[in-house]
Amino acid sequence: MRDFITRILPTGSLCVILCIGVLSASTSPRPVESVLPAQQSAPETTVSVSMLVSVEAKHSKDVPVVTKEDVRVFQGKKRLQVADWVPLQGNQAALELLLLIDDASSMRVATQLDDFRQFMNAQPGTTAIAVGYMQNGSARIVQNFTKEHSQAEKALRMPLGAEVGETSPFFAVTDAIKHWPEDNARHELILISDGVDPLQPGGTDSYLDEAIERAQQAGTQIYAIYASHAGHFGHTLWRINQGQSNLSRLTDETGGEAYFEGLETPIAFAPFLSEIADRLNHQYRLTFLAAPSKKPNFQHVKLETEVQNAELVAASKVYIPAAK
Repeated sequence: MRDFITRILPTGSLCVILCIGVLSASTSPRPVESVLPAQQSAPETTVSVSMLVSVEAKHSKDVPVVTKEDVRVFQGKKRLQVADWVPLQGNQAALELLLLIDDASSMRVATQLDDFRQFMNAQPGTTAIAVGYMQNGSARIVQNFTKEHSQAEKALRMPLGAEVGETSPFFAVTDAIKHWPEDNARHELILISDGVDPLQPGGTDSYLDEAIERAQQAGTQIYAIYASHAGHFGHTLWRINQGQSNLSRLTDETGGEAYFEGLETPIAFAPFLSEIADRLNHQYRLTFLAAPSKKPNFQHVKLETEVQNAELVAASKVYIPAAK
């Protein structure tokens, strides 16, 4: 090939061609992707959210132990990172327990005062107990939180009955939670009421909705024991059904439980109080990392575990602060 080029080109032309080829090769631009750094996606913003979780046994009274590795949290279909799972025992067992009795309940509640006393005495020294009565839409606290349980017992008395008037019991629930001082202790409320709201007897109840949201935002679990109303409302079937439905929703959506014995005040409160005490002894503080919105809001989260015979019980929604 070299001989062929030499024969047809004048002397010196071959050098020019070869020089041009070398120059062109040396000045060709390098591919862009080889000199630009790879782009990295920005880390997702998360906020730390805590909620109170109870562990229950599905088929027996032996509650299984659940560890941090056993817990899964979902926000929609997305699995969230579990940051902490603290058993609320020992140094972490601090609890503030409010017993809130509807003063419009029938006098039959007075026969249960000994059951309340025994329940209070059985609580550990890390539990502070307060006693209040629901009157005219407010929570009248007659004994502030105290670890002297005998002192809390002295505040128990029989309800006043129908003379306190008719109003929504959920006003008092909201009032109690609103004025509950913020601290690191668990907040648990035991409600003794029929759950009937004479101000909103229809299918929806904005006062009930407000009480649920207030409890969810504050992380307060609510338990309820049905007690008949004094007077006419205490034997009106459709109001009784509505009231029990209200109590069931209030407790279920805040991570608690409602207890009924037919359509009347239970003969004894002790079995229900014993179940509540067992729940309090098997609770954890769950902390996870969630994706926030531009504004603070309530979001559904789903809790799961593969531990056999274990069920995780918590509020149906959790309050998630806005992104910073």
